[in-house]
Amino acid sequence: MSDHSSLPVKGAEFETTHARSGLEEYERSGEAYDLFIINPVATMLQFRLYGGASLPANLEGLLKASANIGSVIGQFLFGYLADALGRKRVYGKELLLIIIATILCLTTPTGSISPNGSLIYLSIFRILLGVGVGGDYPMSASVSSDRASVRKRGVMLNYIFANQGWGSFVGSIAAMVVLACYKNVMQKGETSKVDGVWRIIVGLSLIPAFATLYQRLTLPEARRFEAARRLEEGDDDEFARAKKAQNEKDEGVDASTLSASSSPTTPNMNGINKRARDTQGRIVGPAVEETPEQIIENEQGLGKVEVARRKKTHFKEFLIYFSEWRHGKILLGTCSCWFLLDIAFYGINLNQNVVLQQIGFDGSEGTPWEKLFKIATGNLIITALGFVPGYYVCVLTIEWLGRKWIQIQGFLLAALFLGILAGKFETMGTVPFIVCFALLQFFFNFGANTTTYCYPAEVFPTRFRAFAHGLSAAMGKVGAIISALVFNTLTDTIGTPNVLWIFFGCCIAGAFCTLLLPEVKGRDPDVVDAEEIREAREAQRAY
Repeated sequence: MSDHSSLPVKGAEFETTHARSGLEEYERSGEAYDLFIINPVATMLQFRLYGGASLPANLEGLLKASANIGSVIGQFLFGYLADALGRKRVYGKELLLIIIATILCLTTPTGSISPNGSLIYLSIFRILLGVGVGGDYPMSASVSSDRASVRKRGVMLNYIFANQGWGSFVGSIAAMVVLACYKNVMQKGETSKVDGVWRIIVGLSLIPAFATLYQRLTLPEARRFEAARRLEEGDDDEFARAKKAQNEKDEGVDASTLSASSSPTTPNMNGINKRARDTQGRIVGPAVEETPEQIIENEQGLGKVEVARRKKTHFKEFLIYFSEWRHGKILLGTCSCWFLLDIAFYGINLNQNVVLQQIGFDGSEGTPWEKLFKIATGNLIITALGFVPGYYVCVLTIEWLGRKWIQIQGFLLAALFLGILAGKFETMGTVPFIVCFALLQFFFNFGANTTTYCYPAEVFPTRFRAFAHGLSAAMGKVGAIISALVFNTLTDTIGTPNVLWIFFGCCIAGAFCTLLLPEVKGRDPDVVDAEEIREAREAQRAY
């Protein structure tokens, strides 16, 4: 184990970690369902609004990009607030937004306004939906990482993110099942009934949202976050406790219990050391013991002045921290890798009609119902072949191979298969195309699509983790928006093979950008951060 490692969580927070993991897995699948269900929904809207003709290219791009546009806003906003105000104060609010936005999407008045107006209406509320989904990226990652043991942190984050594959898989099955229920009426020529199909499959995403809402709203603050906040505010004793936790041989101690470690000022595992401070945050009295319940009560009682002070102070500290190249290059690495990955990943997965044409599941023949059912079947095949297996191979190997190796090989092998598809796009047979595309999806997910989510949650210290994760994820969604908006136009202009070559270049660039990142296997960023703060304070005193 490395010098910056720590040991597993034990006690009450150990149980909370596993309970939290189960909730995150369930809701993560629901959010992936929200993002990717737009593919079959867009196809259904062709028959409901345009008599089976293609959607207007600009509105189709807006509809498919809308959730990602909202995600950028949500990732910035919720990421910053989670660090500045605390996870407990913010967590669950993004899920409320998802629920409200989903219900509003279901109210799209397709029968009373123009077809173009219906697409614009739906896109507006999918932007709102995206704010909630985007907000959950930094929230779920930071809440899980705050409570995870360093040795199992990567597995937990991967296991949560792997449910994105199940969300896509369930979305395809849901489309097939609901379509099967509507087969008789649609086969009789009542194509407008597809309006009920897409509303049902969109509404199903409310099930995991409501199922996890209460647990999110009542989750207590993690002790790791409380310790990180006091470290930022000038509690020098935090470093001593961090080093003690780092070197502790007892299996029951972890850096997440920094404030609860045995020390002269912290007599037991249930208390948390807290210094008396004046209104400007300066230490004015000796350390006193505060229970987790008292912390929650005090957090809830924060006044507006204190909240404003925390926001301002935190943003200043964030800028100071990342103005140093040793930290700034890591943020640059997480942002650039996620941006380049999502250009290629969402370029492929938000425009699967191109792939479905190649494998004979584009629904070009038959009745409207047969076309829709065939497209849903094709989406299921694509998801089953590459999405789910890739995620779980990553879960099984991440603590063995490490994040950096998995991300680099994932980028390079995705580039390889994109190059094959681009070079042989016009001549490749159906079976070779399916095999090549499945391997492409596999190495997206046993690679950068997973590790770009995990890296920011593992490499940045707790006090900046959520905002740094939100910034990185937002840059990814900017890449996704670019792909969604320009893919169809660019394909018509330069052809699909050349667009695939652009994706190839993005993956190669992503592999090089990964070199900016350290390996985080077994590394506790809070211990590293505490040591850096202590060294800076000693240098300042010496000066």
